[in-house]
Amino acid sequence: MEPSLPSLILFTLIGFVITSSNDHHNGTRRYDYCVLGAGPAGLQMGYFLSKARRDYIILERNSGPGSFFNTYPRHRKLISINKIHTGRRNREFNLRHDWNSLLSDKPDLLFKRVSREFYPPADAFPLYLSMFVKELGLKVQYGVDVGRIRAVQSVTGRSYILTDQHASDYTCSVLLVATGLWVPQKVEFVGSDLVEGYESISTDPDDYKDQAVLILGKGNSAFETAQSVLGRASRVHMLSSSPVRLAWQTHYVGDLRAVNNELIDTYQLKSLDGLVEARLEKIVIARQKEQGQKRSGGERKEKRGQLYLTLKKYVNTKNSSDVTREELPGHHIDNFPMRKPYDRVIRCLGFRFNFSIFDGSACPPNSENAKGRLPGVTAWYEGNDTPGLFVLGTASHSRDYRASAGGFIHGFRYTARAVHQVLEHRYHGNPWPSTKLLTTQLQSWILKRVGEASGPYQMFEVLGDVILLHGSHCEYVEEFLLQALPHFSSLSGHEVSNHGLIVLVMQYGKKKMDYLGRGRAETDWTKAWQSNFLHPVLYYYDRLPTEEEMKTRSHGWPLPRPKAIHHMVEDFLTEWDAPLSHIQPLRRFLERCVQTDLRAFYAESCFHSALTHRKPPLFCQQGYLNQLGVPRYSQLRQPVYEAGLRTTEQNDAGTSGANPALPKYLAPAGAAMSSGLQLDL
Repeated sequence: MEPSLPSLILFTLIGFVITSSNDHHNGTRRYDYCVLGAGPAGLQMGYFLSKARRDYIILERNSGPGSFFNTYPRHRKLISINKIHTGRRNREFNLRHDWNSLLSDKPDLLFKRVSREFYPPADAFPLYLSMFVKELGLKVQYGVDVGRIRAVQSVTGRSYILTDQHASDYTCSVLLVATGLWVPQKVEFVGSDLVEGYESISTDPDDYKDQAVLILGKGNSAFETAQSVLGRASRVHMLSSSPVRLAWQTHYVGDLRAVNNELIDTYQLKSLDGLVEARLEKIVIARQKEQGQKRSGGERKEKRGQLYLTLKKYVNTKNSSDVTREELPGHHIDNFPMRKPYDRVIRCLGFRFNFSIFDGSACPPNSENAKGRLPGVTAWYEGNDTPGLFVLGTASHSRDYRASAGGFIHGFRYTARAVHQVLEHRYHGNPWPSTKLLTTQLQSWILKRVGEASGPYQMFEVLGDVILLHGSHCEYVEEFLLQALPHFSSLSGHEVSNHGLIVLVMQYGKKKMDYLGRGRAETDWTKAWQSNFLHPVLYYYDRLPTEEEMKTRSHGWPLPRPKAIHHMVEDFLTEWDAPLSHIQPLRRFLERCVQTDLRAFYAESCFHSALTHRKPPLFCQQGYLNQLGVPRYSQLRQPVYEAGLRTTEQNDAGTSGANPALPKYLAPAGAAMSSGLQLDL
């Protein structure tokens, strides 16, 4: 070997290492999926991608997950329910009342491991997310502050390039944006520069001692702020363009929660605090000009530098934050409710999506609702006009704004799962998971779902179960995106037969009512359609609804007019397992849809039916006549007792007439047997 050759090899290796280092710092890294943001939505999607063994990376600009919760809510108490004790061991049921945990295949990876408080402290959430990342081994890269996102088109298709603060590029075929809402929402008006922001105010109540405080906004952040200073401030007034909306009245979790509404008490009981409506664009926050005038009783009593609220129509100089006495509303209306000055004015108007990091090729449009604070997305959460870019989490809330829970963890953990199912079918050819059932098993499966399923329960009127009918059998597709129903086949990979489909939805009643009045609940199953509270509704279609039918559906309804509809009467315990009020009417509706008898029979009844009928019931065809008949009760007794279940004495059910073994109140309904047994597993 020549003396110069080792030197050449060493030089080449050093150059390769240096080049690799530079590429790592300033080069391009390629992934199939880029998830932007390591908050709860980003980590939830990361779990699904990891479980499916996809090529992905989660990019987070801060040093740990869930950094939003290191600052917000400012007064450090979450309003998401952490109900640990439900009396049930059914994990799926318990998620109905656990608003903080993310979905995973680890049964103990729940939020209750970091806090057992009903309204937990905000500091607990980053701890939980860190635990989620560590125990599932998610691929998260911290300290990556993406400042520009652009789309490029090539022969292989569209891709997205994300550029960070070090000019490093990350290229991905699919971009999943889970950055949440963190840019403070502001409204420009004269004097808005004199207003403090929720994001920077002091959280020490003593700093507000004996001060008059005006809060702009009437959402949870505004009331959270008001509640923290009620015991120190001399008076607290709240102003916004709309009246207070209470969550227990609207069933929208984003409206004012009872845990924050103490100021309503002090307002209604006349203890110096109050609520006022006015458009922020029409107000002026200003200081009064010094005019050297005295009141008849002596010197002016207003503190120097106090702020006044007036209206634009009274102000001559439109852009000045200094006004004369004649420009104050008290000069024109002597009993103007907000005529006295304030020591502080605080803006609590919520947050908006950060559109600034997207260039024109990749930026989704502003939503038509939510005052344009959110990106506009399709029914499957893909950005409008940005194929391959999906929006997750709070930022995707435009699809169900003020209607369901899609802007909150206990809602978007399910929509993230639905988006993943869309991705699996589109890019990997995997159909939406489904369960194949005999038609005779359909009723029991529906009862199981309405009694425990957490996805449709939390994302009511947004996610629903789709049942594809195929005669003697059916296919059960869980938690499909209802607004995307016209595109069901292309999104799910399942076809609808000429037998039609049934869609199971959880929904509230549509009429205005007193939700604490005597007639607030419906208990008569014959009037189930008048139910006011959350209850299951089944829609039967002989074909998929069209896009036009979805657009023109009745206001407030999740789906267009079906061929047939069935309401299961609301239930105080939310269990829907009463034999007469729930099970019997459901069976008769299903029988109408599938055009067959769905009752369950014992062997001797099937034997009798086979001898006396040309076509025995479907249950007998699929069971007894297939040598799969149900054994006599005497044979069932021992296994039941061994399982620790308590039973009551009864005889075999017949095919006609009232069964003497059933409770007397079931006889008028013509019940053959009760199939309402539910087990917690």
